[in-house]
Amino acid sequence: MSAADRRPTTILVLNGPNLNMLGSREPEIYGSETLADIEDACRARAQALGLAVDLRQSNLEGELVTWIQEASDSCDGIILNAGGYSHTSVAILDALSLAELPVIEVHLSNIYRREPFRHRSHISRAAVGVICGFGAQSYLLALDAMAELLAKANAN
Repeated sequence: MSAADRRPTTILVLNGPNLNMLGSREPEIYGSETLADIEDACRARAQALGLAVDLRQSNLEGELVTWIQEASDSCDGIILNAGGYSHTSVAILDALSLAELPVIEVHLSNIYRREPFRHRSHISRAAVGVICGFGAQSYLLALDAMAELLAKANAN
């Protein structure tokens, strides 16, 4: 396969329930940036890193599961902010495990400084790492980490 035939290294960036409300939803916790602002920043960082990003958001658990299942055919890694599903969804955990892709879990807030039920994440079991508490910057840190992970994997 020639270089022209290869697809670009693509990262699926998934956002779960209520993240479409960023900017107006509890800005004292989640900041004032909108999901569109975060997506724009992700596109710029991905381009600088030589990556392509597929950015999606859904309030529906099943839709997130379907996208994760499809990712193994079209993506090289997953960055996931599953929102409230992080703490409840075994279905998303199972899909991530089946995808056999590197996963980085992201949270805008520091989940360990919040309510005790937020301290446990099912998603973490499938994740290479977790980045939380840095607001929108958490996504950019995750893209940097994913680029490094994939570069190391490709060097081997």
